Amino acid sequence: MLLALLAVAVAGCVAFAMAGHFAALTLARALIGAGLSACLMAPLTAFRRNFTPEAQLRANSWMLMSGSLGMVASTLPVQWLLPALGWRGLFWVVAALLLVAMVAIRLCVPADEPGGAAAPAAGGYSAIARHPVFIRYAPLAFFHYAGMVAIQTLWAGPWLVRVCGWSPQQAAGGLFAINLAMLIAFFGWGVVVPRLYRAGWSASRLVGLGVPASLAVLAVVIALGERATAAAWALFCVSCTVISLSQPAVGRAFAPALAGRALSAYNLVIFAGIFALQWGLGLTIDALTAAGWSTVSAFRGAMALMLSCSTCAYLWFLWHGRAAAAATADA
Repeated sequence: MLLALLAVAVAGCVAFAMAGHFAALTLARALIGAGLSACLMAPLTAFRRNFTPEAQLRANSWMLMSGSLGMVASTLPVQWLLPALGWRGLFWVVAALLLVAMVAIRLCVPADEPGGAAAPAAGGYSAIARHPVFIRYAPLAFFHYAGMVAIQTLWAGPWLVRVCGWSPQQAAGGLFAINLAMLIAFFGWGVVVPRLYRAGWSASRLVGLGVPASLAVLAVVIALGERATAAAWALFCVSCTVISLSQPAVGRAFAPALAGRALSAYNLVIFAGIFALQWGLGLTIDALTAAGWSTVSAFRGAMALMLSCSTCAYLWFLWHGRAAAAATADA
């Protein structure tokens, strides 16, 4: 299934590179999104079915590290390549790299065992939505995890340009530094988390202790305003990486036959949150600006709203801890 979807992504990249009008670009972009839709869920499900709990934590972190490598490549390297290749050439390169990835997956990744994914999944998505572990983590996923991704992928750049007064070139360098810091952080989690797990530190305990630190960093960023440059946002994004441990925690809370659906549902929550926050932060900034707030104040107000929502999500996480602990011992 993953290889079939990646073929769709390759077709989307080719179509994007050849598109001659906006409708074609939109359709091609949709193909790319659909084709890449399994790139997170397929490995997470495979980790759940084939790895020990501590190995799942390491594999999850290092998979996200590889994703951060792609984010790093999308900043300064893209700016350097654009004059030589143009944006169409870049999409031809992406299509070629996806083909290389498909060949590597086909040659190196063991195939699923026959019937391994066909076991009955009692309850389906309704059982997932009612599960105490899913209920506990979902608000954090929607607001805080998704908020970090919304900042990393969209709003850090406008903050650096419109709040800090950086040039686009300086902002690209700042985004490069933010994503490089994320890459290092995920590598570090992959190194230390299995040891912490063996020492009795569950994912929920690490998330419970780590999220307040990230909330505190966001509060400092808001207070600093125009003095909060790329280093401050890098610290915020790095401090939020602890929430990535919730993904294997949710997967382990369900039987292997249901893990794929559970992880898909959980990541749907994350991506819904990313969409809502990318869009919602922009609406909030525009509304505050229209109400007479300065640009700096409008950005700070929007981030303060995100901080409030994330804080409420953390309180929800704490409130539902006992029920989740009763449902699973290691989530």
